Amino acid sequence: MTANLPAPSCSPACEPSGGSEPAPAAFPALRRGRPVTLQVNLGYRCNQSCSHCHVNAGPSRTEMMDAATLALVPAVLRARRIATLDVTGGAPELHPGFRALVAQARALGATVIDRCNLTILSEPGQEDLAGFLAAQGVTVVASLPCYSAANVDQQRGDGVFARSIAGLRQLNALGYGSEGSGLELDLVYNPQGPSLPPPQAALEADYRRELAAHFGIRFNRLYTITNMPIQRFAAVLRQQGRLESYMDLLRASHNPANLDQVMCRTTISVDWQGHLYDCDFNQMLGLPFPGPRRHLRDLLDHDPSDEPIAVADHCFGCTAGAGSSCGGALS
Repeated sequence: MTANLPAPSCSPACEPSGGSEPAPAAFPALRRGRPVTLQVNLGYRCNQSCSHCHVNAGPSRTEMMDAATLALVPAVLRARRIATLDVTGGAPELHPGFRALVAQARALGATVIDRCNLTILSEPGQEDLAGFLAAQGVTVVASLPCYSAANVDQQRGDGVFARSIAGLRQLNALGYGSEGSGLELDLVYNPQGPSLPPPQAALEADYRRELAAHFGIRFNRLYTITNMPIQRFAAVLRQQGRLESYMDLLRASHNPANLDQVMCRTTISVDWQGHLYDCDFNQMLGLPFPGPRRHLRDLLDHDPSDEPIAVADHCFGCTAGAGSSCGGALS
């Protein structure tokens, strides 16, 4: 059904659209507000190996959060009165404790976000996963870097687009993406290469039109997320001789208006060992909280509000243009 799709607008090379001030030589200092989201990486094992993956996740990865650390997550949600648990990986659903963790967090009244790659829904042993997510009222944030099969398969592997569409249809059949269902289904777009995402609202309209017309797919929102110049994506750009030019683009596109809304101000990121970071990207770079090394258990009796945030050049990826966060564009 994809042969007659119009040329996709999923991967334009956006021009710098910086803010009202020149890009600073170094990223500005930031301080954290009150944490409202705990983003927990359960491990790096994944059923896919995507070219843009800043986690370097894949089927051969073995890192996985142990049971003692996993048990701290609901305790911290309760102690710090954190409203949202954002579960990531790898494919977080491959962790054997994933479902119990989700159920515990929902029992506490927390919103649970599952960062889902969609193809996991058709993996052996995961046939009932979509039904579990629906029964628990989990918000599904699903990766779909384009509405074109060719673009998706180029970035994520052969056959991924077809399996992703099948996963979306499975979620739609359970009520996800339908008005009034209470089951939220959001999609995530990443550019194909070293460019900024296009305007989020316009691209969302394109996704909504094309996915409905050709596949009957419904969803709630589209998030556009800038590819961060770290890990696998940075290695590819370095091999191509494009890493410095991409960093120049991010710096030139710095929009200071986005600084108040960057996700590190209200999110705490936790790696598979329980160590704390200001964001998922700092986690992948091994850039921990400033000061003494912190662990998830420390949050049981410590409020990190108003503490400094660790920043570096890659942070320009979050403030470039319309901004970027785990919740999409910032402005």
